[in-house]
Amino acid sequence: MKSAFASLTALAVVLSAPVHAQQVAAPKVEAVPVADLVKRVDIPYEEFRLDNGLRVIVHTDRKAPIVGVAVWYNVGSKHEPKGKTGFAHLFEHLMFNGSENSPGEFFEPLKEVGATDYNGTTNSDRTNYFQTVPRAALDRALFLESDRMGYLLGAVTQAKLDEQRGVVQNEKRQGDNQPYGLLRYKVSEGLFPEGHPYRHSTIGSMADLDAASLEDVKNWFRQYYGPNNAVLVLAGDIDAATAKPLVEKYFGKIARGPTISDPAITVPTLPAPKVEVMKDRVAVTRIYRMWAVPGMRDADSTVLDASIGVLGGLASSRLDNILVKDEKLAVSVGAYNQSLAQAGLVLISADVRPGVDAAKVGERLDAIIADYLENGPTAEELERYKTRTASSRIRGLESVGGFGGKAVTLASGAIYMDDPGYYKKQLAQLAAVTPEQARTVTAKWLSRPVYALTIEPGAREAYAEAASAAKVPVKEAPEVVKGTRGPLPGVAEVKDIDFPAITRARLSNGIELVYAQRDAVPVTQAVITFDAGTASDVPDALGTEGMTLSLLEEGTKSRNSIQIAEAQERLGAGINVGSSADRAYISMFTPSPNLAGALELTADIARNPSFPANELERVRGQMLATIAQVKANPAGLAQMAMPPLLYGKESPYSKTAAIGGDPEAVKTLKREDLVGYYNAWIRPEKAKIFVVSDRPMAEVKAAFEAKFGDWKGEGAPGSKVFAAKPQQAAPKILLIDRPDSPQSLIYAGQMTPVDPFGDPIPLATATEVLGGDFLSRINMNLREDKSWSYGARGGVNRYEHAVPFLIQAPVQADKTGPAIAEIQRELADYLGDKGITKAEFDRSVISAIRKMAGQYETAGAVLGAMQSNDFMRRPDDYQDGLAKKYRALTQAQVDAAARAALDPKRLVWVVVGDAAKVRDQLDSLGLPVEVVKPESVGVAAGGN
Repeated sequence: MKSAFASLTALAVVLSAPVHAQQVAAPKVEAVPVADLVKRVDIPYEEFRLDNGLRVIVHTDRKAPIVGVAVWYNVGSKHEPKGKTGFAHLFEHLMFNGSENSPGEFFEPLKEVGATDYNGTTNSDRTNYFQTVPRAALDRALFLESDRMGYLLGAVTQAKLDEQRGVVQNEKRQGDNQPYGLLRYKVSEGLFPEGHPYRHSTIGSMADLDAASLEDVKNWFRQYYGPNNAVLVLAGDIDAATAKPLVEKYFGKIARGPTISDPAITVPTLPAPKVEVMKDRVAVTRIYRMWAVPGMRDADSTVLDASIGVLGGLASSRLDNILVKDEKLAVSVGAYNQSLAQAGLVLISADVRPGVDAAKVGERLDAIIADYLENGPTAEELERYKTRTASSRIRGLESVGGFGGKAVTLASGAIYMDDPGYYKKQLAQLAAVTPEQARTVTAKWLSRPVYALTIEPGAREAYAEAASAAKVPVKEAPEVVKGTRGPLPGVAEVKDIDFPAITRARLSNGIELVYAQRDAVPVTQAVITFDAGTASDVPDALGTEGMTLSLLEEGTKSRNSIQIAEAQERLGAGINVGSSADRAYISMFTPSPNLAGALELTADIARNPSFPANELERVRGQMLATIAQVKANPAGLAQMAMPPLLYGKESPYSKTAAIGGDPEAVKTLKREDLVGYYNAWIRPEKAKIFVVSDRPMAEVKAAFEAKFGDWKGEGAPGSKVFAAKPQQAAPKILLIDRPDSPQSLIYAGQMTPVDPFGDPIPLATATEVLGGDFLSRINMNLREDKSWSYGARGGVNRYEHAVPFLIQAPVQADKTGPAIAEIQRELADYLGDKGITKAEFDRSVISAIRKMAGQYETAGAVLGAMQSNDFMRRPDDYQDGLAKKYRALTQAQVDAAARAALDPKRLVWVVVGDAAKVRDQLDSLGLPVEVVKPESVGVAAGGN
């Protein structure tokens, strides 16, 4: 490969106005200016501080009786000294393992109160914890958060440290085991010099994790987890006057910690361009261009967000238009500015189209970047990026908590910028970015020496992180300090939810419209579902369905693919096309002021696809690359291998094995094949429209009537035939040999005799206890008890004609056989004389009742429930009666449902792992073992 960017600007070519081969005059869509959208983003708040330094921020949102609770600590991996990498993340795990006054798993008392969106994360700059709870349970949430802030260390034992150390190391292995999984280390090590606080990964090194002593981690807590180094945000059904005495009650007696200063951080510049090539078990060569840039505390960061977004972060980006759509050198591209607090990283990437010379793509990528540095973005490109960003922020702020809601927005501003309202200033800064400013700032930072990395297919070299020192878990009686704060606060009555009223109507052509009104944000979300899905794919040409759906957005009779992407961005809308096993869908999200324009575009995509020949060839190449990438991924291999074992070759559901399609069929599909599938399946007779909007039903119906009311199908509709019941294979283990895998992915399945449309509650409760959430028996066994896995889960899927039970567990390679034995034992115990306990039953039932207010907080959640109710033939007011159904449930009904549905002796197993390491373990389990290579995992035509 040529030396990259000896002088980037010397490679400039005239590319400032890329023109697509099919450019035509597209219909204009009317959209509100971005400034109007920015004005709609507002989170009013009040704040106060306790005497111990805890900063408290309160936002009132009365739309639902819930409160988002977020606690952010100013500690991340950048604070870790040499030899202590991974400590911040390790302690995040330890803080879920109980405190002095709540010694059990942190998730248990949260689940009991009906919490939703509860978790914690760590990055380079901070550690955060969050949960959304019913207002009646706020006291308990504050007790729990304050207890692990002020009364944790007495509950941290050597046994807990060893347990969570093992879990974190399996989290690390799980990430490393993915294609391109070692990139995260190369990026930071390639851009930041030795000793730089941002050089090492957040997850840390195996050696440092192994070396961590109990006293080390306790000292880490004492240093960083004081109230004066934290921010508490409460957002939802609460106000500052009510919050202040509550926060004082629970947090006020916690002593201050040391005063913390952030490390001194500069933005490094490489002394010269750095070029590296690494091999990995990947299907597609990926090229990267990377630079260290300023972080969010520098004004240039927001400018780079916009400029790099235009270059490669939009569907209509420069890179996408040129490399993917016009010149077809890449199957996908990407570019983004990852802003940390004190520095950032610009990453630009291109996945090389199979058969194309990677060096050629690299040269072309360099030339496009060089031209962009010289000429910069246009005002129109920037406007589209700004609109999309503002629209996305509006949508995200419907939630009070979770990963991206109001509490997180306020907390991040406080921690990173010492300003909870920074989000608003940042949007204003973004709206003010000019083309000249973007060009100047981008050239300033990206004309410096580049780190050019290429990841190409090949055997991954051995690396030190693949193994860790063997440790014997400590089992001595822990010396736990007993708390003196008293019992956990009780929970007041949580009222049953009032699910939004559902209204049904029909358009002139008979399409049913199912509508609910939610007015928390000025947004309309809609899904048009079609009775099609993967089960409708063409048996001897699998991939026809996927190719057809993929091309809907790639050209209509009046717009080409670039114009479709640009129109969405101008509107701040998102239109997506996809499918499940039983349904195809076209989904739409838009700010409601742009509903007319978004619907016009959605209707054009749905009704007028042109399946242009040049786009067909491009999408064909992308689809073939996708299939290859799926087969390079452990989860993809398992999901391809399971359906023929579970359903038999005659069931239409066996087609779900063809993720992306049969490559041989995809290679030969013609335009008329796609037109034929479209006419048979994407048609008004098979359609149903679901809408949640702040706009009234009459307005919404009129808008859809105008765009879809006169739609008529062509030719005869398609039909799916489920004449034969699924024929599951005899129990066995299919071992897919993937050498050098530090983990094995265990995937088990069993077909059940369950009626898909029967009462789901008893069996769902049983499978939740077995594998459905963090506290499930299988997860607690493999993760919390044995530390063999980062997480295991299991449950049933309800299709129209089948209800399979599935378990997935990635485990460290040397515990593959024992982990399968443990899963078998857990199932046998449950179905034997160790059925659901009263504690498990009460926890699950009470949680199910109490969590509904948070569960259906957003319009998107309501929209999903509406579709689920319709698909499963339930009444529209099903959620209103759920609490009553749960209160009538009995333990005997739960156990009976599980015993009627499940049989551990019937499970078929797929294991993706290194056969040299795991074959002997599997042979000891008493099941036939068949070993195959990844390349032999293919697809077979399913039934009609």
